[in-house]
Amino acid sequence: MKYIFYVFLFIYVFGFSQNRTYSVINLSLNNEKPHFGLTFNKANEVLFTSYLLNKKGRVKLSFSGAGILSLYKGNTTENGEIINIEPLFIDKNEDILNITNASFSPDGKNLFVTTTYDSRANKPKGDFKNTNFHLEIAEYKNGIGWTNFKVLPFCDPKYSYAHPFVSPDGKTLYFIANIRGGKQTTKGASDVFKVEILGDNKYGEPINLGSNVNSYSKEMFPSIGADNTLYFASNKPGGFGGFDIYKCTMNVDGTYNKSEKLPKPINSKRDDFCFVIDAANKAGYFTSKRHGTKGDDDIYYFTVE
Repeated sequence: MKYIFYVFLFIYVFGFSQNRTYSVINLSLNNEKPHFGLTFNKANEVLFTSYLLNKKGRVKLSFSGAGILSLYKGNTTENGEIINIEPLFIDKNEDILNITNASFSPDGKNLFVTTTYDSRANKPKGDFKNTNFHLEIAEYKNGIGWTNFKVLPFCDPKYSYAHPFVSPDGKTLYFIANIRGGKQTTKGASDVFKVEILGDNKYGEPINLGSNVNSYSKEMFPSIGADNTLYFASNKPGGFGGFDIYKCTMNVDGTYNKSEKLPKPINSKRDDFCFVIDAANKAGYFTSKRHGTKGDDDIYYFTVE
């Protein structure tokens, strides 16, 4: 009964393009801890990021004293709530910590994650920052969990790579990076890139999505809809405040049209990011720091009518 009273379920309704209405709900899973980076698959399973907890329900800390971020999984209900929440089953022999977000491959056989080299025994050679983010891929084995994590070969440890998202057809990986130099150099603090997935842990060369997507500010958390619309967050000028969620429609040649800011109540005066939408373009999730959140970052469910 406590949860029913506490949920608060902030619901906003907003007319868009005359015949589109967004309804936004603060999920009951949210509390004083951060919850963000949600992604889902065809089986109504979701992943999201929050602090790793010990048996007493306290946040596990790294050697530096910071909370350890990890992945949780759950199932969705008809009204968008997330139930049956538990830590993602990861091979106990893997030395991977601080996973900040992830993306399933469409067939569910692989998992792409953002992490750092902090806890990894197999660190790259040469000068680099342990705190630089990079991307890894894992496979699932029954009884073992997600295992055989491998760094994606195009990740240069001098730079950061984060926020992977696999296209619905499984052929392209989208992510952000701060790559410097050459034609694909980052325009701002971090840009959205894409790379072709060739199979057997082989990939094409990273391609910057260009000025219709990226700005001299910071772009984060790209995702792709079933209609190939690109969604991402940016703190570039002209938004409602903080990070706002934008979309870009794709042309037939694979390029993207100029970005458009999503309306309120998807966006607010504070940070809004991690937007994902279902195959029917009727419902999805995003994360926000808006007024009325229960914690640092809250996950919201939305529907479109």
